[in-house]
Amino acid sequence: MYFGVDYHPEQWVYPYGGTADRPEAAWERDVELMQTAGINVVRMGEFTWGLCEPEEGKYDFAWLKRVMDLMGKAGIKVVLATPTAAPPIWLTQKHPDILPVDERGLVKREGTRHAVSLASDKFWDYSRRIVESMAKALGQHPQLIAWQIDNGVGGNFTEASFNEDARREWHLWLEAKYETIERLNNLMGLRHWGQNVTGWKQVPMPMLAPAPHNPALVLDWRRFCSDTIVGFVKMQADLLRQLTPERPVTTNLRPLLHRFDHFDLAEVIDFVSIESQAVLKPKSAEMACEIDMLRSLKKSDIRTPDGDTGFWVMEQKAGNVTWQDVNSLVRPGVLRMFTYQLVSRGAAAIVFFRWRQPRFGSEQFHGAVMPHHARSTARVFKEVAQLGDEMKLLAPALRQTRVQADTCILYSHDNAWVLQQEGQPNKFFNLREHIQLFYNALHDRNIAVDFARPAEDLSRYKLVLAPSLHLLSGGEADRLKLYVQNGGTLVATFNTGLVDEHNLAPDTGYPLDLTDLFGMEVIEFDHLPPGEENHLTFKGTFPASHMHPARLWCDIIEPGDCQVLASYAKDFYAGRPAITLHTFGLGKAIYIGTQSHQHFYNDLVTWLRQMCSLHPLLKVPDHVEVSLRQKDGTNIFFLLNHQNSPVRVQFYKPMHDFLTGNMFSGNYDLPPHGVLVLDEQAEAKTPSAPE
Repeated sequence: MYFGVDYHPEQWVYPYGGTADRPEAAWERDVELMQTAGINVVRMGEFTWGLCEPEEGKYDFAWLKRVMDLMGKAGIKVVLATPTAAPPIWLTQKHPDILPVDERGLVKREGTRHAVSLASDKFWDYSRRIVESMAKALGQHPQLIAWQIDNGVGGNFTEASFNEDARREWHLWLEAKYETIERLNNLMGLRHWGQNVTGWKQVPMPMLAPAPHNPALVLDWRRFCSDTIVGFVKMQADLLRQLTPERPVTTNLRPLLHRFDHFDLAEVIDFVSIESQAVLKPKSAEMACEIDMLRSLKKSDIRTPDGDTGFWVMEQKAGNVTWQDVNSLVRPGVLRMFTYQLVSRGAAAIVFFRWRQPRFGSEQFHGAVMPHHARSTARVFKEVAQLGDEMKLLAPALRQTRVQADTCILYSHDNAWVLQQEGQPNKFFNLREHIQLFYNALHDRNIAVDFARPAEDLSRYKLVLAPSLHLLSGGEADRLKLYVQNGGTLVATFNTGLVDEHNLAPDTGYPLDLTDLFGMEVIEFDHLPPGEENHLTFKGTFPASHMHPARLWCDIIEPGDCQVLASYAKDFYAGRPAITLHTFGLGKAIYIGTQSHQHFYNDLVTWLRQMCSLHPLLKVPDHVEVSLRQKDGTNIFFLLNHQNSPVRVQFYKPMHDFLTGNMFSGNYDLPPHGVLVLDEQAEAKTPSAPE
């Protein structure tokens, strides 16, 4: 298992480190301390374009080779990042037209990272040159095990740029998609407000205007920007595979934060790498949800440096950040606990950001493994070193294990982009928060979850949740029907199937192409402001533990041959169905026509667990998170205590603790932020001391 740090050796040369006689001496001390912490991989190079090409066409990779040679002597491998995230000053000053332009038409100036339009042909050309030169200079170095393409692509709000290159590419993209102007006018509905066009060059980019742009046009703009980003990464990936075919490629992703299709991007890289800000999350379920989202981006055709099938954590924040209003320290034990959360959910490598706090620059006081003064007594360093020892112990058992989920939550970027636009029925509805309500209930009952696009093969799952698929194509609707018809259980909600893939509302009833699946039709939907509520009245065996409110959105449902599970308690639609169940083929389709509080989703999951035979991983107290990695009948459990106080866990059979080698049964007091890694095959184990 790879365990490493993000290293920036360019920031530790004289006069910032080393001496006038030995300007790179600090690197040697860094490597010694890395070895002490159990580091066996570093990522570097992501912001070094201006150092590797200080003048156009004049390359200097020798210093990077010297760093890689030092790593080689210490047995530390290298992931090298292409430096295209930070174009050099000379490039942006020579070609100012590559700078990004915002929706107001204002140029975002040079002098920082991401100061580019990714739609710029010139920038693509220069990027090819630096990537090719770097690959030829360093691609055969024995320490190199993988490439990271760019860094935080689309970051700093640069997913879209409204410059002339983008305009040209936008028009070409539209022509390739629609083929005729008539088809574009019709499918976009441009006759609304009389904005129909007679030529491709007339189609505007959705820049700041007096009123909102046509939502279908804005959706296509998002798709175009996403395709541009994916194309940029693919260009580099193809080039690197041609020059260094044995080195897999990746790029680092944040949890669906940037506006491009992460599923599409995952298809053009060999393995997924993520950025984790777990230490900043107030709730473990929120972080777990983001991990599962990112883990789910690539489910097959995974090629990692060591042949494992997991994802990499290319940036696990080792401490405080610099961009919050108050950047508090990470408390002792918290970094270790959240690192185990990542490992427990499928991570095959952990790389901490960053190795050492820089003495200068905009991340001068960003948390790191090492403070400005590199000392082995540093608190975070000691916690990371402990993790390094533990990862060596766990690595053989974890190899080729994976998370296997019976439950899936559906998510599509197209849908999310539509719901982010102006003109939504209720601006207080938030898709991410809606998903989190479902996820919390599953997480707190320790049920493993995948995420998937609606068009994926869903047959492996016992339960599929589809929160608010406002945009739903006909093909996606057919996939959902097929899943249920073959015996699956589907739970969909309000705000589903209100538009198709062209953002066109159906004239055949809501939800689009699914009224037969659910055995009912949504005829109207009422929207409630925050603070106002309806209530749900339940029928049958649904285990309502509280009085459950109906909030924000209430679908008014005309039932067909569905079963009514709950109805509204008041207003003119009192007595109307709010939750329904319909048998369709061999499966069941459940529709929830409103949003409620967390207690409702907890009750819902309790009910669905029994219906779908979803078994808890282990019986544990609340606030103990359980995850499972599996391989060939071997089950490795991770127990995490997210509380500041100890929790007593009872085990009914002997268990083997990987971290201590001990066997135990009965009561076990899991300390604050404590971790257990257990083997279910305990009877066959004998105690062993950690090496």
